[in-house]
Amino acid sequence: MSKVNIGTVQMTCGENKEDNLNKAIEKIREAAGKGAQIVCLQELFTSLYFCDVEDYENFKLAEKIPGPSTDALSEIAKELGVVIIASLFEKRAEGLYHNTTAILDADGTYLGKYRKMHIPDDPAFYEKFYFTPGDLGYKVFETKFAKIGVLICWDQWYPEAARITSLMGAEVLFYPTAIGWSTEQDEETNKDQYDAWQTIQRSHSVANGLPVVSVNRVGFEQDGAMKFWGGSFVTNGQGKLLYLASHDKEEVNVTELNLAEANHFRMHWPFLRDRRIDSYQPITKRFIDND
Repeated sequence: MSKVNIGTVQMTCGENKEDNLNKAIEKIREAAGKGAQIVCLQELFTSLYFCDVEDYENFKLAEKIPGPSTDALSEIAKELGVVIIASLFEKRAEGLYHNTTAILDADGTYLGKYRKMHIPDDPAFYEKFYFTPGDLGYKVFETKFAKIGVLICWDQWYPEAARITSLMGAEVLFYPTAIGWSTEQDEETNKDQYDAWQTIQRSHSVANGLPVVSVNRVGFEQDGAMKFWGGSFVTNGQGKLLYLASHDKEEVNVTELNLAEANHFRMHWPFLRDRRIDSYQPITKRFIDND
């Protein structure tokens, strides 16, 4: 298929896991009603963003993948004929957890999962307490409508992740995300942070000649201390914004992507042709020094 309709679901979350899942399902229905063929949900959409604190009780939110949430989403995917990209808190084994995204094809088939590779540890984002770094490598999934690459939030700051996923044949890069502003910050800092976040992801579009879809949560959490900034967006393969969400509203949007454009962009800006792969070995070092 040369064209595909991408549904993005930017929403608020509450304390009840089942309510959040049901809300997401209703918004998937809304997206499908608008013509979406692939629907991407935000990072860890079945709960509040719990990584603001290091609390052992939060491990109770985790589940097996495949498991209850993927079972429910599989039914909806089959019913509506849509692909669903679902970011979940995975319990792999006792004491072993991952930040994981599951992919359900349009016939309800569970295609597999990607485990977040880059795990942050910042104030109010204590993910290293909860998540083991991914060990499945970078992944692409052959869905009914497109071959998609899925990365997760903190992965978006690393051009290596986008490049490798693109080289594996992805036609679209998806980034389920949970990122926000401290409500104590000034507006200039907020703008600078959001601009950096958007710019780095748009650069992945340009460098790889592929569309990028980034879906963030929205609303106040952490007793009002954190405002998740929304701002979900979709670009084409030249980094052009095709859709940009607000910073303060729930939004379900459908954006048409022309996958055939990748050939045009890559012919006229042949970055893949001109890569000097013989010169890149030093990038496997942590830092290039004498140690």
